[in-house]
Amino acid sequence: MDKDPQLQLRVFDLNCWAIRYLSKVRQQRIELIGNVLNQEGYDLALLQEVWSERDYWELKKKLCARYPSSHYFKSGVIGSGLCIFSRYQILDTFLYQYSVNGYPYMFQHGDWFGGKSVGLVVLKIQEIVFNIYVTHLHAEYCREKDAYLPHRVVQAWELAQFIQHTSKGADVVLLGGDLNMHPEDVGIRLLRGWAGLRDSFIAAEKVEGGEDGSTLLPTNCFTSKKELRCYPQGIRIDYILYKGLSHYEVKCNRHETTTGTAPNKDIPYSDHEAVIATLSVNKRALGKGLNHPRVEPVLVDVLNEARMEVRVGLHAAERQQYSCGRMAVLAVLLLLMQATMGLSSMFGDALLQPFPKFSFSLLSLLGVLVLLISAVLYLFHTIEVKVLQGTEEQMRVGLQTLQDKLSSR
Repeated sequence: MDKDPQLQLRVFDLNCWAIRYLSKVRQQRIELIGNVLNQEGYDLALLQEVWSERDYWELKKKLCARYPSSHYFKSGVIGSGLCIFSRYQILDTFLYQYSVNGYPYMFQHGDWFGGKSVGLVVLKIQEIVFNIYVTHLHAEYCREKDAYLPHRVVQAWELAQFIQHTSKGADVVLLGGDLNMHPEDVGIRLLRGWAGLRDSFIAAEKVEGGEDGSTLLPTNCFTSKKELRCYPQGIRIDYILYKGLSHYEVKCNRHETTTGTAPNKDIPYSDHEAVIATLSVNKRALGKGLNHPRVEPVLVDVLNEARMEVRVGLHAAERQQYSCGRMAVLAVLLLLMQATMGLSSMFGDALLQPFPKFSFSLLSLLGVLVLLISAVLYLFHTIEVKVLQGTEEQMRVGLQTLQDKLSSR
């Protein structure tokens, strides 16, 4: 058993910030990303925010020699932005789109239009089955008043559940992506605790790069200085997480983050820094137990905290649902009143009075528009309420199961 060769994987993860027409020097940076992937020859490249399929095909054409297998995950209106490049053959793929993902009327944020998702590819390397996940969760925008925190917690829960239920036949699980959460946020603690994932930065034997593994740095010329004014050292929101299953164990030998401009260039690869992890996969020695993660009592507190955030979001969604419903009722009443006025002018005694047709038509159009918009938003928030209620119930069941396990020790 000890003579089995050790398998090493070098994994590259980057939020490319490649928004067509909006991201600065996008095409030049995409070329730089392609160059570094070719030069370094990583085993896997997990990319986010490749919003243009044209950019993906440019990368695919450039990387086909070193990364013969790749996949682009399509989702939402403008696409998920997720893609994977692999030195090894991709055997299977799957995409799961999160149930809640911001609001369609928040055009300035745009997360809803991206259809935030988690992409899965299955690889087999030296007879070891790998489930590789890449994802991008909803952005934070304002930490002090984070209206999207419940949605992001739901996404973290669904991600953990998705990994749990799809990795039963795998030997190794690997997750990379922009999770838009600080290391101690409830969503990250939920992922690590519930899905049993290890953080490459925390577990690495050797760490190189920025302080605390930060991937948003104030020294990056593309990052928002206002966003980082409270974090002069930067923040870490991009992660590589992993775990070994069945008869295999995984160790992180090295964790590295880029810190600055691309080699011999005056611009960085993105507004995010890249995360590179070197992982080793070993077969477990005879007599060593399988990787059944121990249930920790602290996970009860994490799950309770997550449920509380979901409940906060549920109350806010119910208020929005009520407001939209009330607006739709008022629009219906306005249209009924206009219809009554129109009928009375046609058949009543006011025939000698000139009827203000233009004003009447304008008011009718306004009433119809308000009715349509409020009805659509009412349906949207009704779906949001149902999803949040369902997630809270799932967490309650999971919490009960967790408490039963702890009490039976």
